[in-house]
Order: sequence, then structure tokens, then C-alpha cells
Amino acid sequence: MSAANVSQCASCGKGGDNLKACTACKLVKYCNVTCQKAHRPKHKKECKKRASEIFDEALFKTPPPKEDCPICFLRLPLEPSDTQYQECCGKIICSGCVYGEVNARQSAELFCPFCRAPAPTSDEGSVERMKERIEVGDTVAMYNLGCRYRRGGGVPQDSNKALELWNQ
Repeated sequence: MSAANVSQCASCGKGGDNLKACTACKLVKYCNVTCQKAHRPKHKKECKKRASEIFDEALFKTPPPKEDCPICFLRLPLEPSDTQYQECCGKIICSGCVYGEVNARQSAELFCPFCRAPAPTSDEGSVERMKERIEVGDTVAMYNLGCRYRRGGGVPQDSNKALELWNQ
């Protein structure tokens, strides 16, 4: 056994497998609460420093990547104008798949490339679909409907309603 694999109580020096790590810094281990309390004055400064480092690591880690396009399975573009939200199914689809669907159909009626639901023919129809998506907790629908209330697209212009939707 190497020295790195041996676990010892930071206070009394006893070894064992039943040692519990300091919950804040995870650097030292103790055999019981009495040992932890006895060692606290010696460990406090180092513990606070390591606990703040752990917090900073969690705070400043890179955000998870956006999800993939559900049709072509490629990573969605970072530019929001290169994607399209579908009010019928709540999917965000890359513009390539949206344009591919439009060109493949060659018809006047548009359909969702994912669920094949017909596209709404008016702003009011689009608003009704977004309200249905909001009922199931779709945050993108809340944001988009808030934007419509802010600028008055298919709904009466109402900044208070927009803020209410954005804060949900």
C-alpha cells in the first residue's frame, strides 16, 4: 500500500475505511465528530480557502453545450437566427432542416419538419400554440410569447404581461 492510499484521521491519526471527509473542503478526513471539532481551529483557514475554490470552480465552469437538432443530430448553431422554434412540438430545429423541409415539399402549405403538424396560418394561431406549450412548462414558449406581448405581434402590446412571462 502506498502512502497516498492510506486514510488517516486528521486529528488523532487513526486509519480506517470508515473515515468521513470534511463536508466543506473534502481535503481531510475524521473518524468521528469529536476529532473533527478538536481539529477545527487548525483546519479552519485552509478549509475556507478550499471551499471557496470549489465554489468558484462550480460557478465559472463552462456551460453545457446546446442540444442537437432533433432531425439531423448536428449541434445547433450558436446564432439564434440560425435556428427556428416550432410552437407545435416545442423543438428547436436548425435552419438547414427547416429549409430542407420547405424545399422538399414544394407546396403552399407548410408543416413542422419534426412532428409534421401544419404551420399556423395566422399570428393568433401561433399565439394559441405557444399558450398550449406554456401550459406544459415550455420556457422557450414563455420567452417567445413575452416577446410578442412586448412588440404586439398577434396580441395586444402589453409590457407588464411580457415581464410576467419572462419572470416565470
